[in-house]
Amino acid sequence: MKALKHLNKYLLKYKWHLILGGIFVIAQNFGAIYPAQVVRKSIDAVTLSMKSVDSGSSPEAIAAIKHEVGMFLLLIIGVALFRGVLMFLMRQTIIVMSRRIEFDLKNEIYNQYQKLSLAFYRRNNTGDLMNRISEDVGRVRMYVGPAIMYSINLIILFVLITISMLVVNVKLTLFVLAPLPFLSISIYYVSDLMNKKSEQVQSQQSRLSTYVQEAFSGIRILKSFVKEEASSNEFAKESEDYLKKNMELVK
Repeated sequence: MKALKHLNKYLLKYKWHLILGGIFVIAQNFGAIYPAQVVRKSIDAVTLSMKSVDSGSSPEAIAAIKHEVGMFLLLIIGVALFRGVLMFLMRQTIIVMSRRIEFDLKNEIYNQYQKLSLAFYRRNNTGDLMNRISEDVGRVRMYVGPAIMYSINLIILFVLITISMLVVNVKLTLFVLAPLPFLSISIYYVSDLMNKKSEQVQSQQSRLSTYVQEAFSGIRILKSFVKEEASSNEFAKESEDYLKKNMELVK
């Protein structure tokens, strides 16, 4: 997490995007929970009304039930539409923020590249440096955008749902939450494994980018010695390794 401290200046720069996005995340979570409560109330109301119909109510009573069900339905649809608007605004703030940070970070890296010495470029492959400014910055964008957005969303949703569940039934809520400590421990160890696999994928991506860059830089030599097929085979081998490492990460 220490490496991510570098991004704090960007988060501060776009703090209003982050704050507004957080507000939209919290608001849309209320929209996720409220429809379930409306459905419960509507079922209770209809069940109670049906009992009165069974005991010999007038057509007016049946019409009243239909009206009540219709109102509940419209309320659920209205809440769903309102939540959709909030989710759109949530993405328009946090995801847009991540894209702007990506833009700023790429410019910062490019400017830093121009300040580095020739010795640095002799020590490092061009393809590897290109990968830093493209793929790696893309991974950072995923952190400052979707990762932050979904993390805030998950925390808020967990708190709100837990409170709602406790209001309904405390004992049942405890049964539902019982597996969480075991899941947390397993996720901790799986995350460590995922980090290692992810580093392997990034490393292979750098090798692949380096090979492509060197191949096209020396394309005249390749063609002069008729090495196109050998080069294609080598590229296919590197691509196969990249695919294999990616699939291991997915698993």
